[in-house]
Amino acid sequence: MPSAKNITAASDLIFRSRPLVIGHRGFCAIAPENTLPSFALAMKAGADLIELDYRHSKDGVPMVIHDATLDRTTNARKLWKRKHIKVANKTATEIQMLDSGNWFDAKFAGAKIPRLTEALDFICGNGAVALIERKSGDAKTLAKLLREQNWICPTVVISFDWKFLRELHELEPDLILGALGPPARLSNGKKPTHLRRGLSARLNDIAKTGASVVVWNRHISKRAIRLAHQRKLKIWIYTISHPPITRRLLNCGVDGIITNDAGLFADKERISRL
Repeated sequence: MPSAKNITAASDLIFRSRPLVIGHRGFCAIAPENTLPSFALAMKAGADLIELDYRHSKDGVPMVIHDATLDRTTNARKLWKRKHIKVANKTATEIQMLDSGNWFDAKFAGAKIPRLTEALDFICGNGAVALIERKSGDAKTLAKLLREQNWICPTVVISFDWKFLRELHELEPDLILGALGPPARLSNGKKPTHLRRGLSARLNDIAKTGASVVVWNRHISKRAIRLAHQRKLKIWIYTISHPPITRRLLNCGVDGIITNDAGLFADKERISRL
């Protein structure tokens, strides 16, 4: 558990005037995604927030991994002689038997899939803010974990499932939330059906989630950003690693860039001048 003196409050960070740099799955351009080495390199590069994904294991433990299956980023196929092994079909102990680094580069061999508790202890304990993307799992389990480990303050939680965000906000109203879009499910649990999937058409529903941040793709208009800002919402864009696109988005008024290359924009003075 991080000491109070090491904690960086997410609420203080996200309302700074300059654009924020957010390391996507750590520093996944140069290290295996969602591993402790990737998080360490992103922090060293100066990223403002360290983004990670989590899913629940068979025994209900939040594990830091993006995909629903273990094939792409581990040696599960080689170890268990099967394809398409789901995270949800293996226990946390079984999952941590896997090598999650060698697929990327032999120098990362031995890296493990962290439990969410391990990842947050590593990130928040080193004074950084974690951006947690929920891929699967219930709101009650995450709220309990963050509350018990004193991680409400140095974390932001985002999800494409706006019903999950609404439930989490009801459980932990002080937790900073981000609505990922376009959404998979709205705050009422229904899937978006009409053709207008743009941000401007979703602002009323975002308000119901309790989110103070909108995390959107690059297909966003200056008008939508202005309307969101009028509602006191911050706008972060995923996943950008090219300066010309970054420059355009910053000129449109976005408040943060999620990037695979945390070092590319980690010079805060330079990103402010782009």
